[in-house]
Parts: sequence; structure tokens; C-alpha cells
Amino acid sequence: MFIEDISTLPKSVAEVETAIPAFIGYTEKAIDSSTDDLLRIPTRIDSLEEYETHFGGAHAAEIEVRADDTGSGFSVDITLPDLQFILHYCMRLYFANGGGSCFVVSVGNYTSSLSATRLLEGIDAIRTEDEPTLLVVPEAAILDQASGYANVVQAMLMQCGDLGDRFSIFDIPHSTQWPGDTGWGECRSHFGTSSLKYAAAYFPFLETSFNYYLSPDSNGVEGENVSVSYPHSSSAAAVTDLAVLRAGNRDLYDFILSMLEGHHVVLPPSAALAGVYVDVDSRRGVWKAPANVALNSVIAPAVKIDSQMQEGMNVDPVSGKSVNAIRSFTGKGNMVWGARTLAGNDNEWRYVSVRRFFNMVEESLAKSTRWAVFEPNDESTWVKVRSMIENYLVQKWREGALAGSKPEQAFYVHCGLGTTMTRQDILEGRLIVEVGMAVVRPAEFIIMHFFHKMQAS
Repeated sequence: MFIEDISTLPKSVAEVETAIPAFIGYTEKAIDSSTDDLLRIPTRIDSLEEYETHFGGAHAAEIEVRADDTGSGFSVDITLPDLQFILHYCMRLYFANGGGSCFVVSVGNYTSSLSATRLLEGIDAIRTEDEPTLLVVPEAAILDQASGYANVVQAMLMQCGDLGDRFSIFDIPHSTQWPGDTGWGECRSHFGTSSLKYAAAYFPFLETSFNYYLSPDSNGVEGENVSVSYPHSSSAAAVTDLAVLRAGNRDLYDFILSMLEGHHVVLPPSAALAGVYVDVDSRRGVWKAPANVALNSVIAPAVKIDSQMQEGMNVDPVSGKSVNAIRSFTGKGNMVWGARTLAGNDNEWRYVSVRRFFNMVEESLAKSTRWAVFEPNDESTWVKVRSMIENYLVQKWREGALAGSKPEQAFYVHCGLGTTMTRQDILEGRLIVEVGMAVVRPAEFIIMHFFHKMQAS
């Protein structure tokens, strides 16, 4: 008689990685080591150096400087560019905040124009990749809100909802003023109403410690993208680039460089948050809310938010969509101070950590139980599936991911005839497992009640 050898069947759940961001945007180039074109080709990288090898450096946006000699020193007036191609800066911010392995999808180079259509093509390109668990498109926040921005964020939400294995990080466009501007409400309306539990939005933009990129000339002298008018007060002012100026007026060159060092790039927060997600997942676990974390390479939020302002961000009474704040606290730095999904009124999916934990468990269990496909759909197989899942969830409970003083309070796993399946399900080849989990939730508000105790004697 043939006896089934079950030793080859998996006995444990192989857990998927929880924080593999996919960054989509414009890059200087898009080539691999054999000069093949990587345009719209999802490419996994592990460091900023690897990013620069394949995708190049920052965009050399034009900077204008008007300089004069006052007799007692130089004076300069600097006009900074409105940056459009910001992905390289964002990758620096990502790695500075704990980022690791990620995917990059280049949708064009710096000779292109910023386009929602191209970003949407990049989002479509990442759909077939199995590894990414986070979608990040920083340049979407620079698009026109009513058309481009809305189309991009809704496409990201649609992909997350369809696949169920990834989560989007959104930026509130910097042009939105706070408080009181109707544009704030309009921005919330751009997200639509579908799959809101699969994304979180953050506000405001961040003033980083990064200086504007100064492109070198053929001799390696910085400043080829800086146009200098000197002396500006003269009708015969000469206009040259900063790199050329160095040879003729080194003192002015050094002064302009020192002035440019005082100007910093302002970026959307999504890349920094992606780094925070990766860091918190690796140190604490995906069930820990990615909040109450200080941001690196950030000088200050572009808009100062206090507790009263944040009340309106936590839940909008009309749309119910939550926006997470980034705030500055004396002695603590610039902190991520929110952990809600866009579904701020949803009691089940209100928190980022809950949704992402379910994403991880669902994906891990789906992949780890594939061995059961074409196995006999009987009690023997059901027991094996239940045991595998229960052992895995007991481990998550011990790690602190699930609430309850004992495992039966933390989760349940049902699989069997009369519980999750009918005879018709078995005839049609369906093996149905039902898993319920009580995931820990963050302590979002700490409320203390104080009473005046009168002196007893």
C-alpha cells in the first residue's frame, strides 16, 4: 500500500518582506551595466550608489544670482528654481531615514516634461512585480491637483485595492495652505472613495538639509547651472555661470557658494516616510505604528502644525479622510505624528499598522499554503493547513503583534466541512480557510484625568 510522504510538505509559514517600496519618477538616465534601456522597467536597488549607477544624479535646475559689490563686501539676490524632477533628492531622503532595498521605475529623463500620463505608465509597470509592498510617487504632488494629481493617486489606490499586497504613501501638495483654505478639502476629494484603507497621506512638505545641486563643468568646478549677473547694479552687467566666474573672481565665487549653502531643498514627505516604514518594520515589526519617530536630514516642516490644527487633520467631518501630521517638538526634533490610513472613520482599518499587518499575513499565508493545491481536499489536508497557520499566528502573538492574554483570544483559524466549506465547495475544488486576528492598535491618544485631593489633616 502507498503511504504518503508528508515530510516534503511545508510545516511553517514563510513570511514575506513587509517594506519594499517602489519609487516611480523621472531620472537623469535609465541604463544597466550593459547600457540596456531601463525606461519603465522596475529595477531593484539596495543603495543610493546603486541608484546613481543606473539612474544618475540630481537635476541641475537653473539658479539665478544677481550680485553687487557694496564696497564693504558682496551682496547677492538668489532666485531658486521650482523643482520638478526631485526623485534623486527623495532617494537621498529615503536612505537617510532607514531605507533599504527598493524598486525604481524611471518614466523619463530630465529633458522630458512632468506628466501624469508618464507617471501612470510607471504605476502600470510595477503592477506585475510581486515584491513591492509600498508605492511612492513623490513627483505626483507637483502636478496640477484637479487632473494630474487626482489621476495618479487614484491609480495607486486602485492597484493597491486590486492586488491587496501593497500600500501607498501620499503627499499633500505643497500649494495647499493650512488652515482655512478650501484647497485642503479639495485635496481630500482627489483621493476618491475606493480602497482608502490601502493608503496614508502626510502633510506638510519638509525643508531638508540638502543643498541645491550645482553641476560641475568639464574641469569639475561646481556651478555650471548657476547664472550670475555681476555687477547687477551696472547697465553693463556681465552674465556668466558660476563655474566660469571662479577663474576671474574667486572671492565672489566663494561668497556665492556660501550663500547657496544657506538654501535648502523642500521635498514631499513620502520618501522619508518610506524610510521610516522600512526602519520601524525591521526594528519593531510591521504591527508597530510608523509614528513618534524623528526624521533625519530634515530641518523643519514647511508648515508649523499645532494640536488644534491637527484635530482637523485626524478626521475630516465631511469626507472622513485622515491626513497624518509631521510636527516639530522642542528637544525631540521633527516627528511623524500620525498613523492613520485615509479611511479615518473606519474602525477596522483606521490605522496604518493594522492594514499593513493584514497585508503581510494574507500574502504570507497565501504563498505558504500553495503546497495544498491539488492535495486531497479532506480532513487530513485541512488539519495540516490549520496547524501551519495556527503555529505561525502563535508566534506573532508571542512577538506582540496580536492582542489577548492567550492565543485563543488573539486569533482563530477555521477550515473544514460545515464550518467554512459546503459539499458543493469540495466538489468544485475550493479549500476555504477563515482567519480572524485581533491586531494590536496604537495608543493614539493618552488621556489623563486629574483631581484635586484635599488635605486630610
